[in-house]
Amino acid sequence: MSSVVVEHLSKTFGAADALHSTNLAIASGEFVVIIGPSGCGKSTLLRLIAGLETPSAGRIEIGGRDVTAVEPADRGIAMVFQSYALYPHLSVAQNIAFPLRMAKLPKQVIADKVAAVAATLELEALLDRRPSTLSGGQRQRVSIARAIVRDPAVLLLDEPLSNLDTALRVRMRHEIARLHQRLGATMIYVTHDQVEAMTLANRIVVMAQGRIEQVGAPLDLYRAPTSIRVAAAIGSPAINLLPVRIVRAEPTVVTVALPDGGICRIDAVVPQTTVDAPATLGVRPEHLHPDPLGVFGGQVELFERLGPLSFAHLGHGGDTAHLVAQLPHNRHVVLGETLRFAIAASDALLFDGAGAAYPRPRAITP
Repeated sequence: MSSVVVEHLSKTFGAADALHSTNLAIASGEFVVIIGPSGCGKSTLLRLIAGLETPSAGRIEIGGRDVTAVEPADRGIAMVFQSYALYPHLSVAQNIAFPLRMAKLPKQVIADKVAAVAATLELEALLDRRPSTLSGGQRQRVSIARAIVRDPAVLLLDEPLSNLDTALRVRMRHEIARLHQRLGATMIYVTHDQVEAMTLANRIVVMAQGRIEQVGAPLDLYRAPTSIRVAAAIGSPAINLLPVRIVRAEPTVVTVALPDGGICRIDAVVPQTTVDAPATLGVRPEHLHPDPLGVFGGQVELFERLGPLSFAHLGHGGDTAHLVAQLPHNRHVVLGETLRFAIAASDALLFDGAGAAYPRPRAITP
């Protein structure tokens, strides 16, 4: 296990800044997930740590050693890519053993290490097969086995499950989580899938436009995002974001007006100077509760019944902007029906015109 530290790390491609000056410290044995939309710089950051890209500025430290100018093979890391990158003419055992053969280890050592990692990932029955005969999940397990067979200090995973179907993604998430528990290795995992981030990470790094927006435990980011970008990146279905106008600012409560004139109170600390200023109200679908007098509402345009959870997608209908509300699984809904909801003042989030979150009162635990 090794810690990973990047200091003032940046990368420029021509005139484009793929990664602005970035600082990040990852503890030994930690599982960190980097999440963000396409083009946000998350894969660039991972490739810089791996040594597959040369930084424009800054330094990288792995296990207390400056590896900024060290070749990838000498950094003590291994990487799992989105594509399985297996050799089609080699068996599973030969694919797993390949990096050990390149390191010229004794045959018996190679055989022992391959057997051990195959047992860890339940690949014993597949060792004599070729990649073309394997399922997508099996191929990805072989790819992971090849990466961990060298006992890397740090394991980097770049969207390793994006090519798998839904059922396999769920299974592989469980396997990766169990693998981390068994190995205790430092893992840095890049994805655009927030479910993977929420279920796997000790900490999540949210990136946008080449910068780190916020770093924290999954529930901390969910409950107390520091910006609209973080709020939108965490939570499924996504948070509802509605344009509002601040009409009153008390010491610990702010009152806002919705586009249709409805009034909503939020636990937040907002300066008096912001009265009459535009803002954005953040309302998570699961925090909306049915209320015939509620300020949020609209006509049901789409209704999703997902086992124990159901979601109503409400159109404008002359009321508020489009929003999604979670409903009890046994709630019967008719398309075109008008539903209304309310929200507790402590559950709503408020963001300023630049997208930064207004702080909550100290007495309120997020």
